[in-house]
Amino acid sequence: MNILVIGGAGYIGSHVTREFLDNGHNCTVFDNLSSGLRGNLFPEASFFHGDIHDYPHLLKTMKSGGFDALIHLAASKAAGESMLKPEKYSHNNIAGTLNILNAASEAGIKNIVFSSSAAVYGNPQYLPIDEKHPTLPENYYGFTKLEIERFLGWYEKLKGINYACLRYFNAAGYDIKGRIKGLEQNPANLIPIIMETACGIRKEMQVFGNDYDTPDGTCIRGYVHASDLAAGHSLALDYISKEQKSLTVNLGSEKGFSVTEVIETARKVTGKPIPAKIAGRRAGDPAKLYDSSTLAFETLGWKARYSDMETLIKTSWDVYKNER
Repeated sequence: MNILVIGGAGYIGSHVTREFLDNGHNCTVFDNLSSGLRGNLFPEASFFHGDIHDYPHLLKTMKSGGFDALIHLAASKAAGESMLKPEKYSHNNIAGTLNILNAASEAGIKNIVFSSSAAVYGNPQYLPIDEKHPTLPENYYGFTKLEIERFLGWYEKLKGINYACLRYFNAAGYDIKGRIKGLEQNPANLIPIIMETACGIRKEMQVFGNDYDTPDGTCIRGYVHASDLAAGHSLALDYISKEQKSLTVNLGSEKGFSVTEVIETARKVTGKPIPAKIAGRRAGDPAKLYDSSTLAFETLGWKARYSDMETLIKTSWDVYKNER
């Protein structure tokens, strides 16, 4: 297939692009490099430096490539920031996605795989969270992702576009074969923050709350390896293009790890002390949050292969250990 990867120079986007190239597809990356890196681009993939808010350029790119599908990974993604800067998330995530959908419709692209998020669920009403769980986002980032899912549903009905919404649970880790080296820019997630502390970019890290109703008092979260996510994108595109059906699925490891467990595993793998200071709870942080990905296994044959904590930490450390 001929695939346009929007946001393909980013952390997850580079893993997704690598997966499609490994599977013999032709890939074109479209990225404004605001958070993506030129170092994450592959010589086998074409590259257009462009912005989804430049509609004429975006449309021209889509029309010129003869694309069978597009992968949408171009969105701002920090939940905390979204509560402080909703204008940015409205512009990038909502308005930007509408540009993508309108250009895809005009260019005749009928298959879209969208990078959604577990943030659409909000505070868990039961665990593990499956796709039937109520969608009640607790932050504006999650709200924008849920709205994009709804837009896709309408464009399926009105324009015949097949879509897959992939709801991630805390992406982490780096390419199993070590081919991707670009560090996340200004990370807000736990594992890259731990890595920055381990290699000295940060002097210490914060643990937000140690008095939760969990075995060690720190929050429990599910994680999924970037290489597993990439495989999920490939399988999802195969499904929607062959079956001519849309789907929405979770992609996660179906297991939760506490903040303390993650830090202790990182100390063991890296051999570094990783100073961690206990801070107050963050508003809106549930004690436990992890997934059921049974539907992804049943419909796509997808299962997390590399999402155990040691592999997540080791593949991350292999990239970060040469910093500073």
